[in-house]
This record gives sequence, structure tokens and C-alpha cells, in this order.
Amino acid sequence: MPSEDQLLLHKHTRREFRTRMNTGELRGCIIPVAAIEQHLEHLAMEHDWRSANHIAVKVAEKLSPHVVVAQGVMAGISEHHMKHVGTLTLTPATFLAVLTDLIDSVVRAGFQNVLVLNGHGGNIVPCRAVWDQLLRTFQVNLQFLPYWEVLDEADAGELKSKSIPGHAQEFETAFALAAFPENVRADAVAHQPDPTPAMATAAAGRLLIDRTVDRVAEFLQEMLDGRRTAKIPAFFE
Repeated sequence: MPSEDQLLLHKHTRREFRTRMNTGELRGCIIPVAAIEQHLEHLAMEHDWRSANHIAVKVAEKLSPHVVVAQGVMAGISEHHMKHVGTLTLTPATFLAVLTDLIDSVVRAGFQNVLVLNGHGGNIVPCRAVWDQLLRTFQVNLQFLPYWEVLDEADAGELKSKSIPGHAQEFETAFALAAFPENVRADAVAHQPDPTPAMATAAAGRLLIDRTVDRVAEFLQEMLDGRRTAKIPAFFE
């Protein structure tokens, strides 16, 4: 199994990274983005970030040695959660500026295939609103994917609530029970206005995580193979 030194960009020395790029071993980069925000009374505030990063690293493991994960920003667009103290938020302008700079950094490093893997619903509309501009700017195979979008109604059928993703509901609670159970406050799970967190099981979480990793890996492999390419909008003549 590859080590963190191979999977995470920030664990490389400059020589190690340069060598892997120059030999053509590294062909794809994942930039996980999400949020640090309230997740009801029972989940740690890092949930969105931790889940997106968990999928990103597992995908990089699956596609090793050709993919690296660039962890650049943890906070996202979470103004709608700010009445719950402890939530961190960026304005859309700040978030998009930072994301643009991260994309610029990895494109300048030589990546032609960049997957922005999203783990927070509040980031979706702002990102998709500017994506054509980013494609024009960078002229590479740049894709944006909320990780749960690879799951379908049949997958949701594995949950008692039949709902994916849901904020701190059964799906996210099951994910945490499977991947980082220390982030679930068991004594608080049953004491929510929403009854669905109590429906969550680690077994369902493991099943859906495995399916997500497989499908995101397939998505990225198609990018690397040239079978999935972002259509770059034309400039007006």
C-alpha cells in the first residue's frame, strides 16, 4: 500500500515531487474542498472536510502511483450555518479566489488532469457558476465533482432514510461511523430533532464509501485515459 509520502503533495520534498513529475509518473491531481461547520450535536465540525479528504486519499491509493492529493483549504462557503458558533466560513469571493490559486499552482506544476473533489453543498453553486471561466483560464482537463454525485437511488436504498447526502443525517453519520468513529458523539446521536442519524450504521457507511471510492476512481481514470475531458468554452472571435 502506498504511503502518505506518495499520496499527499505536501509530504513530498521538492526533489521527490519534481522527479515524479519529470518521469511522467504523476498524471492526475485531486484538490479536495469542503467545509468546517456545525454538524448538529453529534458530529465533529470537520466532517465535510474529513469525508472529502478520505475519499480523495482512497482514490489516490487506488490509482497509485499516478495521482496525488493537494490539500490546500479546509473551510468553505458556510454563511448559512454561522448562527451556530464555531463554524468557519469564507465568502464566495474568497473561496473561489483561493481555489483558483490552488488550481493555478498545480497546473503550473505540470498537471493536465485536475479533479476538484467537493464535500460540501454550499460550494456547489458558486463553483459551477464560474467553472467555464476557469476552463478558459487554465486550458486543462479540470473537473468539479461533489463526491456523493456518483451515488444513485439504488445506493440510497441501502439506507433506512433512502436519502443521500443530507446534512448530518443518516448518510453522513454512517460515513463517520465507518471512517472516523471518534468523530461521532454516541450519546448525542439519538437526541436530535431529526431522527435519521440514529438510523446510521457503520456497515452501511463502509458499503457506500467503497462504492464512492470505486466510482470516483473510475471517473478520474477516465480523465487520465482521455475518455472524460472537460469541454473548454470557446473565446468569442
